[in-house]
Amino acid sequence: MNARETLPDMKPNRYVTAVATAMFALFFLTLPAIVPARAAVDIQEVTSDGGVTAWLVEDYTVPLISVRFAFRGGTTQDPVGKEGASTLMTGLFDEGAGDLDDDAFQERLDDVGAEMSFNASRDAVYGQMRMLSDQRDDAFDLLRMAVNSPRFDQEPVDRIRGQILTRIQSDMRDPETLGQEEFAKALYGDHPYARRGDGTAESLSSVTPEDLKALHARTFARSNISIAVVGAIDADTLKAELDRVFGGLPAEAELTPVEKIEPALAQEVSYPYALPQSTIQLVYPGLERDDPEFFAAFIMNHILGGGTFSSRLFDEVREKRGLAYGVGSGLQTGDYSNMLVIGTSTRSDRAQEALGVIRDEVRKMAEEGPTKEELARAKTYLIGAYPINNLDSSLAVARTLVELQKENRGIDYIDRRVGYIEAVTLDEVKAAAQRLLVADPAILVIGPEAAEGE
Repeated sequence: MNARETLPDMKPNRYVTAVATAMFALFFLTLPAIVPARAAVDIQEVTSDGGVTAWLVEDYTVPLISVRFAFRGGTTQDPVGKEGASTLMTGLFDEGAGDLDDDAFQERLDDVGAEMSFNASRDAVYGQMRMLSDQRDDAFDLLRMAVNSPRFDQEPVDRIRGQILTRIQSDMRDPETLGQEEFAKALYGDHPYARRGDGTAESLSSVTPEDLKALHARTFARSNISIAVVGAIDADTLKAELDRVFGGLPAEAELTPVEKIEPALAQEVSYPYALPQSTIQLVYPGLERDDPEFFAAFIMNHILGGGTFSSRLFDEVREKRGLAYGVGSGLQTGDYSNMLVIGTSTRSDRAQEALGVIRDEVRKMAEEGPTKEELARAKTYLIGAYPINNLDSSLAVARTLVELQKENRGIDYIDRRVGYIEAVTLDEVKAAAQRLLVADPAILVIGPEAAEGE
């Protein structure tokens, strides 16, 4: 359950033609055969005449360009009482911009064969675009309009809002979603991290086009953007495009301050529901990405539960006892809070047994740490898997580079990462386990009440 340094696929364009789709499919089906997973990536830092900076990887294997960017802020910037505004906003950038209404904008995207999408996380608003290199001028112009002058016309606002409201209504009948919401409130109280990204039906319904314009104006700025470009474009050409797309944005963002917070541990949250399976989550302390012990903790987590089929938790919970189909752990890092999370689903009548096994393995790791053999295997995997998981396509490279910029990893991080992992000692991993795993965790159980009290 080690998190990739990428984000999920975002809302697809609803008007991409069959021809354009077939062309993209042909390129990307053949791409793995002609572009092996990169063990090294030649990254250039490109700064435009207007001062906009991006990381560029030139690749002329296929005539495609992938652009990925992030504006720091995200759903934490939603005004109180208007939660869901950022999510609604990201559904509207391709629904009309500049002098083009929603239909005209989508038709223009269709004409140039480009794919554009946006989404909001807790800490950032992400955008991306894939285009054919010979349609670059028109595609970048559409991106310029979307980034700088989205229209937020009432009809598409109401339509996209309706889609999100339908999702909210569905979630309100889903015990997994409701249980996770209760857990988030228990962990974070009234902090923005406790809020739903979609907001509530009431808060989302209160958002107006004027609210969206104000949110866009204060969060889309040159000071809080990270950009990555991968594909058939050179540095000099990219400089001009950076100024065209992003140069007209305000210099400084006006972000609402958000306090850092530690999740509230040492508590148990139950969400009773008559399900054949129970969901279990345990939350332990985390650490910052720039913490000196991060890589030791990263390796420790992989040995404990991050390795999908090779971790201690997988071996004890699934292989030896058949308590669950899957179990895993992951370090979750955010701008304002961090945690180590363990999760599984199991038969409700065996939920307490599974929870006991997990806690025993955590305790053993905290007291004894891993073995030399486990450490060596983890290092080999984490070094070898990185290119496959993060650098196996142009869009994956762009996603990775944006995250590295957001985390201030440095342009040579991919080269340095191997050395960081190799340098970790067994004693350092043991110390990281003691630091993170001795705490009394926060526990969530979603399932029948009887399963929790057995």
